[in-house]
Amino acid sequence: MSFELVDALIYVFFALKIVVIILAGTIFLLGIDDLFIDIVYWARTCFRHFRIYDKYAPADQKRLYGVPEKPLAIMVPAWQEVGVVGEMARLAAATLDYENYQIFVGTYPNDPDTQRDVDAVCKQFPNVHKVVCVRPGPTSKADCLNNIIDAILTFEANASIQFAGFILHDAEDVISPLELRLFNYLLPKKDLIQVPVYPYPPKWWGFTAGHYADEFAEYHGKDVIVREALSGQVPSAGVGTCFSRRAIAALLEDGDGIAFDVQSLTEDYDIGFRLKQKGMVCIFARFSVSDPSLALKTRWVPGMNRATAQVICVREHFPRSFGHAVRQKSRWITGIVFQGTSNLGWSPRGVINYFLWRDRRGLLTNLLGLLVNILLVVTLIMWLITTFVPEAWHFPSILGDDPALQAVLLCNGVLLANRLFQRCYFVTRFYGIHQGLLSIPRVVWSNVINFCANLRALRQVVKIGDSRRVAWDKTSHEFPTVDATAQVPIGQRLIQKGLLAPEQLEAAITSPDRRRLGRELMVRGLINSTQLVEVLAEQAGMEWEDLDPFAISADLIEKFPRYLALRYAVVPIEQQGETLVLASERPISQVSLGAISRQLKQPVSCRLAPQGRVTLALRNWYSDRHQNEETRTVLEFARANSNHRDRIEHICQHQVMLGELLQVRGIVSAALFNQALIDYDPEKESLGTHLISRGIITQERLDEALKDQAREQHAAYQFALEAA
Repeated sequence: MSFELVDALIYVFFALKIVVIILAGTIFLLGIDDLFIDIVYWARTCFRHFRIYDKYAPADQKRLYGVPEKPLAIMVPAWQEVGVVGEMARLAAATLDYENYQIFVGTYPNDPDTQRDVDAVCKQFPNVHKVVCVRPGPTSKADCLNNIIDAILTFEANASIQFAGFILHDAEDVISPLELRLFNYLLPKKDLIQVPVYPYPPKWWGFTAGHYADEFAEYHGKDVIVREALSGQVPSAGVGTCFSRRAIAALLEDGDGIAFDVQSLTEDYDIGFRLKQKGMVCIFARFSVSDPSLALKTRWVPGMNRATAQVICVREHFPRSFGHAVRQKSRWITGIVFQGTSNLGWSPRGVINYFLWRDRRGLLTNLLGLLVNILLVVTLIMWLITTFVPEAWHFPSILGDDPALQAVLLCNGVLLANRLFQRCYFVTRFYGIHQGLLSIPRVVWSNVINFCANLRALRQVVKIGDSRRVAWDKTSHEFPTVDATAQVPIGQRLIQKGLLAPEQLEAAITSPDRRRLGRELMVRGLINSTQLVEVLAEQAGMEWEDLDPFAISADLIEKFPRYLALRYAVVPIEQQGETLVLASERPISQVSLGAISRQLKQPVSCRLAPQGRVTLALRNWYSDRHQNEETRTVLEFARANSNHRDRIEHICQHQVMLGELLQVRGIVSAALFNQALIDYDPEKESLGTHLISRGIITQERLDEALKDQAREQHAAYQFALEAA
């Protein structure tokens, strides 16, 4: 080896030693910072265990049911989310133990595929609303949320309600069954409520997605808890966040009608500080349920803690590829470090500044993390060469023999061991020991991702010159797609089956009589009720049954409450084991089925019935109090001719419910009608009176609809008299 090379290596190792000294000191200080959070967390945990929980049992889900349901709005920004929104709405409707909520999905005018997808979802779920942003996408998430809030306020005015909470979710979120009940319980006393977020873990080799699980498990299992305890300030995670009405009103006032900062890439993070500055109450809600059926389903593995695994939380898939992870994290760094420093500055309160420092120190720690890894690799290589190649050149250790440096390095080793233990512990509590052990090697990969994200964020800010001008880099989402066959209209289905000609469909659609298309085709004699219900069932993915309105078991009628039958326009038809089977003429939403199931305290399912069958059944079994002479005559005729298919068919095609008339004639939208049904009690007032009292319709519009309904019933009455 030449002397020039030896000299160069000596200078390199000397420089490395200087780097080691600086890194060791910096890492020691950062490690003490982290150790402080650990000490506070464990001291708080011990205090609560020995001084609080020894006297009071932890709260369970029973207290969540003692508060009446308040209206809640879920806000979902959606840019290029084909197939994702529908699955979220389906899962929410099927699993959420709540009824009084609406989902508002923000779409963009230049994203027609997502718009078509959301339109199909809206037809299937009346509580889902499409919002089209004014500006083409992709704008910032904040801009989309501002458009959604405008739509929510418009819906409030039309429905004569006020939402108590505004909940922020992404389209790919899987929501805990009791999340809305928890928000409902805490509102309006709390102004920002954040629940934990737990990413879905990948296979053991998926280090990119796995490092998200590691970071969120520790951050939402420990760090945010300490942050709330010491400062009373909680940053929003962007999902699983509920804002009170007071909070949204304050944000709208500050922004002169604009709640979210459209130039911020992490508007949810900023809002936590803005609300705290206004003296509002922000909390991080870790609420565990004791009943596993009311928690998100999780496969039990060794090491999991039951209370942790059954916490009310949000689950979602995070990026699996290295590039997507770097783009997402660079957006977070730009928003929190650069934009956060510019927009929020520093606080007059020292404790708030401490946590602002912890948020912004990532710009430093992300760079140091990779450098430490590189130095460890260099040191290991040097040791291996010295050990296995005795005749090779020997160089002094870059770690040196300085006792002070050795002491600092020893302390750093202890702090590192503690960091790995803390990470492993909190990951194990939710994901099990397998993922907990994997979190240790994933720390290295996490350093690589964070380092690259740091460089990307720095490059973007330097290139543009202003962090507020960095564009929103949307993260791609994963979710199973919605069945595209459900989007085929019934008219086209009938044509495909050879039951209808295109010109017949056009004539029915352009008819001056305002009826649902299926019923108009029946009145014209083009199809019968069986053909219609078959197509409707196929479109909705439901079973159907040729219901005899007068042959329902009296025992089932007696057990099924009148108010449920009239509110949801359903009748019980069969008991299958523990499940009660209901019949409806239109597909009933999963939200309504869930509400019925909870009130009956048993599972329910629904089948479609041909046109008019359920209406006749409701009038025969549940509506005898308000029947006039014509209605009684029609019912007596139908009962006597229940086996005469043609006569029943003719009677049924003229049976129409008031709610359907109001919707078909455009007096009330399906969304407003379903919202009004939530607090409708048919035992106390008629549907029309309820809609008027809510300010949804006027007396004049109600009178028009009642006249149309009476006209249809009179046609059935005339037929009954003539046939008799």
